[in-house]
Amino acid sequence: MENKFIRADDVAQELSVSKPYAYKLIRKLNEELKAQGFITIAGRVNCQYFYERLYGAGKENK
Repeated sequence: MENKFIRADDVAQELSVSKPYAYKLIRKLNEELKAQGFITIAGRVNCQYFYERLYGAGKENK
């Protein structure tokens, strides 16, 4: 099964930022998802939403 969530380590590596900043971004994205009525998991963010918000794409750009 494909992993549907991206963790702070992966966010930090993808964006070349520190791990604490990656957690800050994840919290922000999860707050946005929560406001839309979605269930979120602390320390992880939905991959599709992450790439949509940061790159404007519907799928991973790997």
